[in-house]
Amino acid sequence: MPDTFNGLPLHPLVVHAVVVLLPLAAIGVAALAIRPSWRGRYGGLVVLITALATVAVPIASSTGESLEQRVGDPGVHAQLGDTLIWFALPLLVAAVALFWLHRRSAHPAGETTGSRRTPAWVAVVIAVLAVVVAAANLVQVYRVGDSGAKAVWGSAPTASAGRGGDDAA
Repeated sequence: MPDTFNGLPLHPLVVHAVVVLLPLAAIGVAALAIRPSWRGRYGGLVVLITALATVAVPIASSTGESLEQRVGDPGVHAQLGDTLIWFALPLLVAAVALFWLHRRSAHPAGETTGSRRTPAWVAVVIAVLAVVVAAANLVQVYRVGDSGAKAVWGSAPTASAGRGGDDAA
């Protein structure tokens, strides 16, 4: 895989897919967990977005390793980035499970497939776990992004040139 696109490092470009899609997927999974009536209408879309986000995570990690060879070790950011796939995969499982719950409940018990309704407590457990996993993803995306920003820009904010104030006189 190339590590640049049009002369730009590929990592910052790919990271934006993760930064947008993974939180969007987490919000979608939480919404499906909280509003079961949305599972039929939006479940497939949430599964698709979550799958795309999950695929983007190892691509971001791979391009990050290529960038690391060029500019040096980003420290904690690389370590946190490597853990993100272990958050995204359970989110994908949760999205599929919530969509599966809808599909399973859409088939009445008397059909030839022999399927029975899922007990209510199972649906509640899946929904609660989905919300927990979604929240964990949001926190981890923030942690990875924050550590990446600190690796690039440093931990202290800098004064902007046209700010005015004390420096203007």
